[in-house]
Amino acid sequence: MILKQMRMMNMVKQNNKVLLGLSGGVDSTAAALLLEEKGYNVTGYFFDVTGNNDKTRKEAEETARQLGIELICENVSELFKDVVIDNFCREYIAGRTPNPCIVCNPNIKFRKLIENADKIGAYHIATGHYCRIKYDSDKNRYFVRQGASQEKDQSYMLYRLGQDVLKRLILPLGEIKSKNETRTLARGKKLQNAEKKDSQEICFIESDYASYIKSMGFSSEEGDFVDKAGNILGHHKGILNYTVGQRKGLGIALGKPTFVTEIDADRNRIVLGNNEELFSDTVECEDFFFTAGNVKEYNGMEVMAKVRYSAKPAPARIDVYDKKITTIFKIPQRAATPGQSIVFYNDDTVIGGGFIK
Repeated sequence: MILKQMRMMNMVKQNNKVLLGLSGGVDSTAAALLLEEKGYNVTGYFFDVTGNNDKTRKEAEETARQLGIELICENVSELFKDVVIDNFCREYIAGRTPNPCIVCNPNIKFRKLIENADKIGAYHIATGHYCRIKYDSDKNRYFVRQGASQEKDQSYMLYRLGQDVLKRLILPLGEIKSKNETRTLARGKKLQNAEKKDSQEICFIESDYASYIKSMGFSSEEGDFVDKAGNILGHHKGILNYTVGQRKGLGIALGKPTFVTEIDADRNRIVLGNNEELFSDTVECEDFFFTAGNVKEYNGMEVMAKVRYSAKPAPARIDVYDKKITTIFKIPQRAATPGQSIVFYNDDTVIGGGFIK
């Protein structure tokens, strides 16, 4: 333990060395450029989550070559399947809609960055996320802050990171105000990925979710569409094909706009209703994580909260219990979906969050 602490202290003193998550996309490329401008000695790290992602790996290798930095490549496909993919499939089978990035970030991506940074003697790690890190001297804690770009802000995705990660994390794109600003950095160095399109889909799925889940050996039986009173309206093709808020692809015509308002996995039922029935001012979450550690200090606190990554933060109050948090919004929120995360903010600072029940 003492030797490990001494090695860590030496790494802190040599704090110009940083391990950067390098995907081959323009965001991580711009992050590398900004780090080098500030005098950091940058090494790239690419992790292959499928074991056969040759195209993306080659893009990362070419980016590293153009940047003139070393690149570490690691196949994490077995760990990724155990931690992320199997969880993703099980959640859908249970009628929930997971966000795999929320699971991957603390358990694989940042864990692997820390492990490999330690191996090469780098204290700092970095990624191309659009958000910021701040240190609160009163709490002696590091927190994630929203990025300068409200449009690109990714603080929601990092709410489950612990102090072991946050104290070593640099987020070079935190002050970037637009994607064009990021691309301009890459264009200035004539880098091949300056115009590369953003990835909009889940990184390990090329087809639709349902087909992918079935290909992984999971299935769900057909069942009934019902209204909120339990009246049978028709038959569904298995709950893994649906998510709360869905309208398209239901395979049923009721003569009016119809949405999935609830998935009852225990009874294998899909509840259908109108758009108004998707709104609620109360959201419960479980398996919560708070950066400050002591969740009880936030009981009754007025916060801003997001029920999904793309949602705008909305004013709410949180009531903390032993195993759940009840969030009461001032304005009802649409389609707060079980399995997704609700994330809480104090001004622009992430204080915690949990998985919607």
